[in-house]
Amino acid sequence: MTRLANKVAIVTGAGTRSKNVSGVGVAAAVEFAKQGAKSLIVDMDEEAAKTSVEVITENGGEAAYYVADVSNVSDCKGMVEAAVDRFGKLDILMNNVGVVIGSGVVTEIEEESWDRMLDINLKSMVFISKYAVPAMIESGGGSIINISSVDGIRAGMGHSVSYSASKGGVIPLTMAMAVEHGRDNVRVNCIAPGMIYTAMVEEAVDDKRRNLRRDIAPLGTEGTAEDIALAAVYLASDESKWVTGVLLPVDAGLMAAGPQAIIGNLMEDDRKFL
Repeated sequence: MTRLANKVAIVTGAGTRSKNVSGVGVAAAVEFAKQGAKSLIVDMDEEAAKTSVEVITENGGEAAYYVADVSNVSDCKGMVEAAVDRFGKLDILMNNVGVVIGSGVVTEIEEESWDRMLDINLKSMVFISKYAVPAMIESGGGSIINISSVDGIRAGMGHSVSYSASKGGVIPLTMAMAVEHGRDNVRVNCIAPGMIYTAMVEEAVDDKRRNLRRDIAPLGTEGTAEDIALAAVYLASDESKWVTGVLLPVDAGLMAAGPQAIIGNLMEDDRKFL
């Protein structure tokens, strides 16, 4: 299991917040460790970050943590410096951190929650990358993986225009960075998770809504944080050395279908529609 041997990664939003369900950040850091990478776990919650490090080290991996508010530019710089100081270089950046602060359509949003959402979900990716790219160039190149969402591609179930705007902005950011840093041997790709069940979702949905999230996708199965983590391993590894500027939905086929294509799957007996 050496697909990421000798590589160093930063994973933001990688603290452990649930004993039952993994988040995308910690799932990715665990998978990176399984494949031989050393990771800097970045989170605002020190205890959550420590827990993730413990999970990795107890299973034979190597990790450290850095407490940061990713909306703070000095913290963005500090985490890159910490990774290089601790591990000697930087090869992988997974811009995973993301939050939902409030919700609502455009007539309901408040300026404070809008600004905070954009700062954490989008601005952070810009300014962490500002300092990560030179470190990667120094190391001979690298891979940046930005986490968007299917809500950034099409209107989502949550009716949060701030979240949709922040995650939508990740996609052209990814493509611009991929073009601008291709000659630096820095690859930049984007994953758009679908209706996965994670620690954040665990707190927000009941069983009925959870089942509906599963059933609206063509595969009709529930995705997990590990599904996103495995896609991230591919994009972080040399297996994807000729892949950059890509938007990869990991969504059970959700973005391939319109509602008219799957309505039959939601009915008890879809033969009546034939």
